[in-house]
Amino acid sequence: MSSQRGESTAAKPQTGRKRGLDKTHWLYIAVIAAVLLGVVIGLIGQATADPKTPTSNFATALKPLGDIFVDLIKMLIAPVIFCTIVTGIGSIAKAVTIGKVGGLALIYFLVMSTFALAIGLVVGNFLHPGEGLKLQAYKPSGSGGTGNALFDFLIEIIPPGIPVLPTLFVAILVGFAVQRMGKSGEPILRAVKVAQALVFRILMMVMWLAPIGAFGAIAAVVGATGFQAVQSMLVLMIGFYLTCIVFIAVVLGGVLYLFTRVNIFKLMKYLGREYLLIFSTSSSEAALPRLIAKMEHLGVSKPVVGVTVPTGYSFNLDGTAIYLTMASLFVANAMGVQMDMGEQISLLVFMIIASKGAAGVSGAGLATLAAGLQAHRPDLLNGVGVIVGIDRFMSEARALTNFTGNAVATVLMGTWVKEIDRPKVDRVLSGAEPFDEATMNTDDHFEQPAKEPTAV
Repeated sequence: MSSQRGESTAAKPQTGRKRGLDKTHWLYIAVIAAVLLGVVIGLIGQATADPKTPTSNFATALKPLGDIFVDLIKMLIAPVIFCTIVTGIGSIAKAVTIGKVGGLALIYFLVMSTFALAIGLVVGNFLHPGEGLKLQAYKPSGSGGTGNALFDFLIEIIPPGIPVLPTLFVAILVGFAVQRMGKSGEPILRAVKVAQALVFRILMMVMWLAPIGAFGAIAAVVGATGFQAVQSMLVLMIGFYLTCIVFIAVVLGGVLYLFTRVNIFKLMKYLGREYLLIFSTSSSEAALPRLIAKMEHLGVSKPVVGVTVPTGYSFNLDGTAIYLTMASLFVANAMGVQMDMGEQISLLVFMIIASKGAAGVSGAGLATLAAGLQAHRPDLLNGVGVIVGIDRFMSEARALTNFTGNAVATVLMGTWVKEIDRPKVDRVLSGAEPFDEATMNTDDHFEQPAKEPTAV
């Protein structure tokens, strides 16, 4: 295997990188085109609608396309939840057994995710994204039919979703039971991981239908509400990006400077190439090997980097927490449903737990959002179709926020356990000791990425 990697390092890695990026970019372009086309069709549909029934036109008749996509996501919620919870509990146990660094990292990620959750709640309740849309059409109808034989047939053949809360309860029991079994439980855990890989592969196949689902959902929303829908979605996206920026600069930057006296903007400049890679793939997974190498070059000891970075990739969900918060509030406001603070918190805590172990998997964000709504407010589940079209535009901010959180956590862990070369940190961040790209055959890591890019 190593000899194969050693030969033709110039040509082979570049080919692998191009394949991965092209695949992602084609889907990205398709989603963008579908959203723009959906907006145009929706505006045309509303403009040509009967004034007596403005919300009933050829554009709103495309709504089942979004519903079918959401049903496919809903079909996979239970297996995704089961596999991620069981493997997630195994990861927690492994991190804790590693010792002080693993336990400290878990506590830190829990605290920072709570901060992210709180900030998302505050901003979401301040902006009220989606308010005024009143998408009554997205509430489940009592008839159970769409009026279109083809759409009804497709909806009928998709298996109904398995209840989420019982699945979560069983998964937690299985996870802890497997841990109590010790080595005899390892084959079971491996089997669950294989099943998880299969489920995620199916989920990624479903995500290739995102352009169709996005087109139908956006066309129906704009056809029913006009340009107000576009404005509401822009408010959500801009508000989310600004919230992530504030979280990185103020919260992460403040904590980093308080405990290490390291400027977060210098750290981000040092990781500039990784940010470009993440932005182009919408996945922080793509930069995982480079982050490990750069944190070690920065002066953090290898054992600390080896524990903190992988743990962060499973349990550091700062950007995801903000996204889930604001997306949930958007769906609720758009459908005219008011959730009190207690209901919001319980919903989002469930989502954070359910998303453990699914970081970096295509469609994981939408699946987690759908799982939380199905478990707590099933009447809002169909509103996920509205998010399909704009979810992809927010995935970059999620990935960049999570990646920055992992980098900050690594420096913090090294400082707290005194496993960091502080003078070297200053030299590296000042540019006096630059990272030598030749020391790492980075392209090999792009040939077989561990996971597909984050939610489309």
